[in-house]
Amino acid sequence: MELVKPLKRVVVIGPECTGKSVLSSFLADYFKTLWVREYAREYLDKLDRPYTKEDLVAIAKGQIDDEDRLARNANSLLICDTDLYVIKIWSQFKYGEVADEILDAINNRKYDLYLLTFIDIPWAEDPLREHPKQRQQLYDIYLSEMQNQRVPFVEIKGDRETRRSTAIKAIEKIL
Repeated sequence: MELVKPLKRVVVIGPECTGKSVLSSFLADYFKTLWVREYAREYLDKLDRPYTKEDLVAIAKGQIDDEDRLARNANSLLICDTDLYVIKIWSQFKYGEVADEILDAINNRKYDLYLLTFIDIPWAEDPLREHPKQRQQLYDIYLSEMQNQRVPFVEIKGDRETRRSTAIKAIEKIL
């Protein structure tokens, strides 16, 4: 009988336009596993009106559902392109408050590592991106959030190869 390793969950987190999706895709390919795409992008692409803070709860639920669905078929590792901390930080930054459902869900989810992407990638225009001039401010909020939670995190900085190498080494340490 083969012993099944428990699933390790790694989240790639950070401000807008810091290479989260590109890194998530690369890591999933490298480790031959699945990755959870950012549900907010899918949700907002279908929305025919400006989003509201109530939409953030629906986005959080969609992110959780996608993650749980993909976790069933992942090998011993699941890469998550963002998680509920992103929604929490965004809600606090944009609306000055966070829905209890989002905070409760954060407390009930388990992750093994966060990879915090730095703002040293050039800004790329995208209709869903909102704050090109506040990237440092947002990064500082993410960094503070990571320092105040219990899961280890590693800052991901530098050129593409340095970022990839740093992320691979961090993940290999938890596997």
